[in-house]
Amino acid sequence: MLRLNRIAALIGLTLSLGFAPVAIAAPEVTPLVSTQWLADNLDRDDVLVVDIRSPFAKSGREDYLKAHIPDAVWSEYPGYWRTDRDSIVGVLPSVEKLEAALSELGVSDTKTVVIVPAGTTSSEFGAAARIYWTLKYLGHDAVAILDGGHAAWISENRPVESGNVVPTGDMFIAEPREAYLVQTSDVAAKLNSSAVLVDGRPASQFSGKEKHSKATRFGRIPDAVGLDQAVFYDEEKGRLKDRSEIAGLVSPELADRSVEMVSYCNTGHWAATNWFVLHEVLGYENVSLYDESMVGWSQDESLPMASERTTFDDIKAFFSGILG
Repeated sequence: MLRLNRIAALIGLTLSLGFAPVAIAAPEVTPLVSTQWLADNLDRDDVLVVDIRSPFAKSGREDYLKAHIPDAVWSEYPGYWRTDRDSIVGVLPSVEKLEAALSELGVSDTKTVVIVPAGTTSSEFGAAARIYWTLKYLGHDAVAILDGGHAAWISENRPVESGNVVPTGDMFIAEPREAYLVQTSDVAAKLNSSAVLVDGRPASQFSGKEKHSKATRFGRIPDAVGLDQAVFYDEEKGRLKDRSEIAGLVSPELADRSVEMVSYCNTGHWAATNWFVLHEVLGYENVSLYDESMVGWSQDESLPMASERTTFDDIKAFFSGILG
């Protein structure tokens, strides 16, 4: 009954926006598409280009309005893609809210969504990976990230336009893949099991020398494997490294592709890049994302932590705070 109510609500939304559904087969895509692929498919009605440049990347709507890929709509990250819940930041919003937001954006099961990041840093790429993961979690397979992002498009002198593109509403109905997302209780149940916890944070946070401002304790989930997501990104080229190079950067502890893996970081942002690399690029089948991540885990004092942090680190941090 709940799902029927959601469908009815979404139908009402799309009718109010003047949309008449047409069954069209979306073009097939790989997780990363080239600028040439996009140029060849840009005029198709069943390709939705979503520019996600935002203040997160020191770029945003003003840059979008100045110049963007023709017909690309703008969607700010984190925007409606993430929310705060019970003092935990950046978690997945409800399916109902995402369905409504994505319907207004123009997403539907007949369209291929191409996500366009700025093409600047590994952390900025994580925004595209998190949106990609969200769409996949919601059951939308026809989604890709533009390899090299907006910067690659501009560097090749491809056409752009200015001004705002108003999205044409469509109807998006989610079919969530529950296996793609795990909660804190799920992760706690996996301790001392064969599951591998993959920590995507920098070494300083993995070791417990530093932490996210919203995390209440230093360190990591016990027995986690450190895999800083930044190693997979070529900052000079503004894109992920080649698949062959990426494969050589994966930790030996992750060699067994049959083992269940959980990707986490602080708030599920960097973790999305590791999920994308492992699941979509390298083809690991059993990889989930823990969006509450270390911020959520650390707030539950009953859960264990592992850390190399020392009293000396605490003293240094204390005096650093005093001295500014």
